Amino acid sequence: MVEVTDLVKNYGSVRAVRGVSLGVARGEVVVLIGPSGCGKSTLLRCVHLLEEPTSGTIRVGTQQISFGGSGKALAGRKLAAYRSRIGMVFQHFELFPHMTALRNVMEGPVTVKRTDRRSAAELARGLLAKVGLAGKEQSYPPQLSGGQAQRVAIALALAMSPEVMLFDEVTSALDPELVGEVLAVMRQLGEDGTTMIVVTHEIAFARDIANHVLFMDAGAIAEQGPADEILVRPANPRTRAFLSRFHHTGALRSTG
Repeated sequence: MVEVTDLVKNYGSVRAVRGVSLGVARGEVVVLIGPSGCGKSTLLRCVHLLEEPTSGTIRVGTQQISFGGSGKALAGRKLAAYRSRIGMVFQHFELFPHMTALRNVMEGPVTVKRTDRRSAAELARGLLAKVGLAGKEQSYPPQLSGGQAQRVAIALALAMSPEVMLFDEVTSALDPELVGEVLAVMRQLGEDGTTMIVVTHEIAFARDIANHVLFMDAGAIAEQGPADEILVRPANPRTRAFLSRFHHTGALRSTG
């Protein structure tokens, strides 16, 4: 479903992503872990083309884009069409504060896909119910808790019927008591067969949901493999050092 090959992203002389390659099969959940600043979020932003890679290739479905050669970057409608295939949920909710939850979720289908408003409203109500927010359709973002707002953001991304969902540390800005409600929605999406790439520090959640885990360090993939192998029996000393704090706190116990 998604294939990234030899991806590089430089900011001037700083090499944020160093030749990363990964593949995500349809219906698979791939989780990226690693210390802050290791390039996880930059990699996700490159896949969504919020950042243009310096070199490498990205394939989503049958569409492959190469970077660093003589080809032109996607722009305008072509860029919008590409992004409509990839839903992305950010650390901060990225909602329109002047629109209700219903209007926020409707906006993409109406504006980008030219869906009629009645059909878009029906879709939005169904998605808000899916993320546990039936009855909150007319609430504005400032009236919602952080967990509720993040679930609206997930519904908003799903409204475009994306082929893959990207989650960038979506619980990091939430109060601890609100984290579980967002992770529950993501777990259900995974069980429903949604193709997902997830950046998270919620290691127990990663063990529960991931088919494949990649540990990134200094912009590169240092180790990858099945969740139980990487999170419980890592071979790389850097992976072991990173995970040791979670073992000490019991954060690797299953979240059920």
